Amino acid sequence: MQATDLPSSVPSELRACALACLLETDPSAKVAMVAAMAAAGLAADPGATLQPQGEVPGRPVRPELVPPRLVGRRSMVTQEGRAMLVHALAHIEFNAMNLALDALWRFGAMPHEYYTDWLRVAAEEATHFSLLVAHLDVLGHAYGDYPGHDSLWEMVDKTRGDVLARMALVPRTLEARGLDAIPPLRAKLAQAGDMAAAAILDIILRDEVGHVEIGNRWYGYLCAQRGLELRDTYAQLARQYEAPTLRGPFNLEARRRAGFSELELSDLPS
Repeated sequence: MQATDLPSSVPSELRACALACLLETDPSAKVAMVAAMAAAGLAADPGATLQPQGEVPGRPVRPELVPPRLVGRRSMVTQEGRAMLVHALAHIEFNAMNLALDALWRFGAMPHEYYTDWLRVAAEEATHFSLLVAHLDVLGHAYGDYPGHDSLWEMVDKTRGDVLARMALVPRTLEARGLDAIPPLRAKLAQAGDMAAAAILDIILRDEVGHVEIGNRWYGYLCAQRGLELRDTYAQLARQYEAPTLRGPFNLEARRRAGFSELELSDLPS
């Protein structure tokens, strides 16, 4: 599939196209569709009412989804252990691509820039997934060879009824945890001599700062639109939706670049 060639069955309106991408079950086809959608310059119709004709999100048969505790421990000493880690990261990026597509299609009545932002996120997450899958192949494995968990999508599903809760608890909570987690993982991979994987994590961290900033910006927009105070509203939403407890150490420099205020950073547990 060429970057600008969407299948004839795929809608030409951006939100409907994003839904079609989300419903696709084949990872390679999903990545190609996202790239084509990003290149096509489609316009969004924020007022359109869309109904998915299939299970959301579309998933491949593998990997098997298991509770997080059953995913397996990953030692950097062996190539197998590094492959397990790269697979886990690829699974996170696959889910992150889906969550960006869900943010695109699900929430109408948002400004044009909202859809442009989430289209960019979907395209970058698809690139991250492709880079990790290609490196997994170098390590002698493929996406689906190991189990994965569904923690990220569980919060996406919980917040499907409110774009404010989605912005609060997915990009600026769960994805922001990636800002904290990536540097130590990169250090472990580099120490193990896998500089190719370390370089991929450099790309992911660079882009994820922007993704979290998008979540912060639209959360602030929605709070202002509804006359809500940012910090108190976040605390209330975290309790209401049972968001995971944040634990340090925190990448404060990356969080600042992603738009968190000093007051918000002071709310993080010490």
